Amino acid sequence: MEYLVGAGGWGYFNVKGKPSLKAYSQVFNFVEVNTTFYEYPNKNLVEIWRRSVPADFTFSVRCHQDLTHRIGLKPVDEAFEVFNKMKAYCNTLASPLLILETPASCALDEEGLTSAKGFFSSVDLGGLRLVWEYRAPIKLEVAEFMADFGIIRSVDLSIEPAIFGNDVIYSRLFGKGKHNRYQFTDNELLEIEQSAQASKAEKIILAYHGQRMYNDAARSRMHIATGKFLPVTNYLGVESAKAVLAEDATFPSTKSSLIEDQGWKVIDLTADKRVHISEVLALIPNRSYSSLDEVTRELKAIL
Repeated sequence: MEYLVGAGGWGYFNVKGKPSLKAYSQVFNFVEVNTTFYEYPNKNLVEIWRRSVPADFTFSVRCHQDLTHRIGLKPVDEAFEVFNKMKAYCNTLASPLLILETPASCALDEEGLTSAKGFFSSVDLGGLRLVWEYRAPIKLEVAEFMADFGIIRSVDLSIEPAIFGNDVIYSRLFGKGKHNRYQFTDNELLEIEQSAQASKAEKIILAYHGQRMYNDAARSRMHIATGKFLPVTNYLGVESAKAVLAEDATFPSTKSSLIEDQGWKVIDLTADKRVHISEVLALIPNRSYSSLDEVTRELKAIL
């Protein structure tokens, strides 16, 4: 079983204040290219991306929203033009995977399926594999359609189980938070790993997203390789909670507001246990707090 673990882009992987794909590729063996969903990058720039990483580094390419959100998967000239641009990026990057993401509003009916069949029957993949994150409730006929065309259905393993029978599992991982605000605990990362392994797929690809995606991906990759989890801070217990809250918590703030705004983050409760900070904030008195020091004093009395 082969694992590829990384994140949705390297734009926030900063070294000396600047994003660095080269530095990113020294930590991870995979990245999902996010830029191509929003724009059409210059071919020379894409060539630089490929030259910036080791030969065994893997890219997946996110398809431009023109195809998935504006035009739709229809056998029309404009759709084929967009697809061929995406295929060219994949070829330049030696990427084996093109990621399609359709919005929740795009629930294929009989007419939509007929159009999609016409589109996929007419494109030349040339060895490229398609991954489809179908965000609408999926019906049996849509799942069967994907299987018939050899399309890998992307699932978020932090929310839903792996799909059995596929040779490749591709998971775009967002977690259970709002607006991509989420960080995974050790137990959650372990559950993701176990769900992927249960599928018996030959290749597992985990693309972490959200505000802590590099930390999540690094911890996931380390555990898969060594069976051990990396810490999330340089502290334990109350000091870990204090460090996490000090990042951007504002005061005065009520207990409920702190849990709402900060609870998705993870702290090192002990050397071997990481939990969401909401678990410890839930133990403090239900009142308003004027400063971080006040919250810290309450936590010291409890933990």
